[in-house]
Amino acid sequence: MNPYIDYKSFLDKNQNNLSNNKALIVVSFYKFFEVVDKTKFQSVIKGIFNNKSVKGTILIANEGINGTICGLQNDITLSLTQLWGLESLLDLQPKYSLTNEMPFFRMKIKLKKEIVTLGVAGVSPTKEVGEYLKPEEWNDFISDETVLLIDTRNNYEVSIGTFENAVNPNIKSFRDFPKWVSNNLLNNKDILKNKKIGMFCTGGIRCEKSTSYLKSVGFDNVFHLEGGILKYLEKTPEENSKWNGSCFVFDYRVSVKHDLKVGDYDMCFACRMPINDADKSHNHFIQGESCHHCYNESSFSQKKRFNERQKQIELSKARNESHIGSNFKKIKNNF
Repeated sequence: MNPYIDYKSFLDKNQNNLSNNKALIVVSFYKFFEVVDKTKFQSVIKGIFNNKSVKGTILIANEGINGTICGLQNDITLSLTQLWGLESLLDLQPKYSLTNEMPFFRMKIKLKKEIVTLGVAGVSPTKEVGEYLKPEEWNDFISDETVLLIDTRNNYEVSIGTFENAVNPNIKSFRDFPKWVSNNLLNNKDILKNKKIGMFCTGGIRCEKSTSYLKSVGFDNVFHLEGGILKYLEKTPEENSKWNGSCFVFDYRVSVKHDLKVGDYDMCFACRMPINDADKSHNHFIQGESCHHCYNESSFSQKKRFNERQKQIELSKARNESHIGSNFKKIKNNF
């Protein structure tokens, strides 16, 4: 789809919410392509966001770009127009949603070795990649009981929602995925070699790179959900959905539901597990310090540090200031 048409469709659909001039647009995007000089490209991207109120995080590596940004409609529209004006990004296909609160503290444009860290040299969708399946094709694909469907996200993301009949590798980070493949797929390669393998993730970047990795180790019949869960939830009516639960996102919204409406989860900033109201009523939940998932995992000194950090956040809120703390220090590495 033409990215301009897709964006206009989003604006038209949300015209009433945007008319109050308070709603913020969240834009998630990535693209694998060869970046010859990533320092120079970083400078170009920084120029696009200079003198704008847009905030977020953008990662740049030799394999491409990956980011999530947020701002008011005028600034977002201008930013997207300038991004699409770059030859390498003219076909960039972002995902859009709305929020009433800025989910980021500032704008960060960083250089990385990989835009999503797998940790296996030479693996890149710019070299080889599995077959893309659009959200409109996904239900039929996963309805095939012979398909091996794999959720490539981290275990805390899977804990609040996933697709029907999906395999959860129970990984703590994307770096663990190759080890899981080695232990569970390569050992059964003869059985699986002719089987369709489908993969999905939040925005499409991890599952796309996963197909590249699987092809590099000898699996050919691999597919992934184009645009990820976010695009699926945006495009698929809830009554037709095969998605169960909420989708974890790496910002202060914590989770989203169908139509990318903000979900019902908060987050424990000690262990980054998503938590709901019932979890917060547990005796081991202390705001900013611990929850029942991690209470026995952190030391007294860590709890003390977490508690002090929470005090600083609350002081900043009381002063109407932005506290650029370490709440998302762990989370940002999962973009």
